[in-house]
Amino acid sequence: MSDLTPQSETPTPTTDKITQAARETIYLCNFRVSVDGEWLCLRELNDISLTPDPEPAHEDPKDPIAIERLNLMNMAKLSIKGLIESALNLGRTLDSDYAPLQQFFVVMEHCLKHGLKTKKTFLGQNKSFWGALELVEKLTPEAGEITASVKDLPGLRTPLGRGRAWLRLALMQKKLSDYMKTIINRKDLLSEFYEANALMMEEEGAVIAGLLVGLNVIDANLCMKGEDLDSQVGVIDFSMYLKDGGHSSKSAEGDGQITAILDQKNYVEELNRHLSASVNNLQAKVDALEKSNTKLTEELAVANNRIITLQEDVERVQEESSYQLETRKASRSESAPDGQVLGETRKQLKEETLLRLDVEKELEVQIGMKQEMELSMKMLEKDVCEKQDALVELRQQLEDLRVINQQLSHKSQSADAGSKQKSEAIARLEEKINQMSGTVKQMETSEQHVVKQARNLNSAAGKLLQLQQ
Repeated sequence: MSDLTPQSETPTPTTDKITQAARETIYLCNFRVSVDGEWLCLRELNDISLTPDPEPAHEDPKDPIAIERLNLMNMAKLSIKGLIESALNLGRTLDSDYAPLQQFFVVMEHCLKHGLKTKKTFLGQNKSFWGALELVEKLTPEAGEITASVKDLPGLRTPLGRGRAWLRLALMQKKLSDYMKTIINRKDLLSEFYEANALMMEEEGAVIAGLLVGLNVIDANLCMKGEDLDSQVGVIDFSMYLKDGGHSSKSAEGDGQITAILDQKNYVEELNRHLSASVNNLQAKVDALEKSNTKLTEELAVANNRIITLQEDVERVQEESSYQLETRKASRSESAPDGQVLGETRKQLKEETLLRLDVEKELEVQIGMKQEMELSMKMLEKDVCEKQDALVELRQQLEDLRVINQQLSHKSQSADAGSKQKSEAIARLEEKINQMSGTVKQMETSEQHVVKQARNLNSAAGKLLQLQQ
């Protein structure tokens, strides 16, 4: 009969404790595994009832596929929001080792895998979202560059690896949202790869594509040559999305200082590399100018020798012409002029005159070339002096940057030591807190004993009073 009596509606102490503990918890996670065991689902605290149902649930349970879609959409919201906030707080370009960025790719991979159709091939069953991503190239011609780059990447042997590389390249190009909207709007083509109730075929896929627009404010620099995208295991780390008010607030200031120092160090190293490259380029230009200078010096020496020989030829021709004129005058005075000898002499005089004119023209050309070479030599010497001065200044800047780099490295080491000291102090404080909580518990137990003793004394005093009366 006791089993048939109605239970009281007042909550028991155990139920009150459970309800209070659940409300004090910031997030309560309920992990679900799908049939194929490939992904996990997350439910937030608002989805969980904190009070027991007065009546058993006679309604139909929710569709598990719809719950999976909703959970994936919530995970995508958390991942995108956390990635944008952390990237804006850092204020620098993200790389492949950044944990929130890795988790974002894992969540996107789970979203794209939801509801995929299994295709049978001669190698067995294949289930990959790479085929759906290849549709973007047909719908948007500008996406052909990404697809070609993915196919040309060395080391990618599986469709899963190609799909992961495509997501990373689209994020770097800041076109991931546009491409996702393009393929989601063509559900007639997606039906070849996805089931009718898949995330990409429902409204949740359009919501995720809209959320991806916020990632356009992020600059990502991802290197995929040395990354093994084929054999990575995509596991969602839910601890990144649980609120933790412990030592994160205590060491936030120290972490911010370390991040600033690391950013300065990276900037100085990058500037150092640029200056080293410019110094090497200037050094190569100086070497080339020195080689051309020596070549022009040799050509100038050859031209000087040629001018000297031409001047000697001119002097010799002048002497011969004067000698011939004297001999002609002597022959005219001594004997009667002979017509034949006079014609030959005139002919020879014309030839000598033409030869002299040619030699003078060549001499003028050589003198002009010499002047031009001297002018170019002066300009080259001036340019070399300027380059050498710039090289000296760059070397001085390089030395200054090296000194700054050393100072920053010392600062980073001191910051690391300070963070270690802070963590040790936090550990000591936690130990003291534990000790104090133990002493508080002991005091509570002693207080209870004292209260019991007081009650006993009060009862004894009452009995004594009754006896006296």
